[in-house]
Amino acid sequence: MLEGWINLDLIKLPGVDVVANLDECTNVKLPFEDDYFEEFYASHLIEHIKNALPMMQELHRIAKPNAKATFRCPYGSSDEAFEDPTHVRQYFLNSFGYFGQPFYWRADYGYRGDWKVKRLILTVDKNKYDGVEPYKILEEVNKFRNIVKEMVVELIAIKPIREPNKDLQDRVNVEFNLV
Repeated sequence: MLEGWINLDLIKLPGVDVVANLDECTNVKLPFEDDYFEEFYASHLIEHIKNALPMMQELHRIAKPNAKATFRCPYGSSDEAFEDPTHVRQYFLNSFGYFGQPFYWRADYGYRGDWKVKRLILTVDKNKYDGVEPYKILEEVNKFRNIVKEMVVELIAIKPIREPNKDLQDRVNVEFNLV
């Protein structure tokens, strides 16, 4: 739980302010007004969400323009992403781009949120990758399993939403955190 924040969880635990099922955002709105929050922080949550698009659309509704959302999660090609039986989705370098309208240039699935990837940080082993060029690390991330220990993605709420236009897609700049 984060002190000074509104803490939300699926069950009422000590420090939880709001109990809500984020998998139900298709049918149940979160109990907040539009444009309410300036920042969201979710640590090892999104990989447990079956219905990520409705959740991201609902977070977009309650986000102020340019609100920041930070997600920490296991990287999709790591054992951690698959071993936990409560993980229902894996996330990769380009996964979070699909929470932005430019990625829906081919088909309209009814998603009306729009988040832009601001930062994407991959945590890797310092002993193995200290001094290695970032493009070489990225080659290994794309080729092998269990290179990334954790992924942190920072998103920005775009309001009003952009057009579903492929030309508006931004290239993700990957940063590496060596630990």
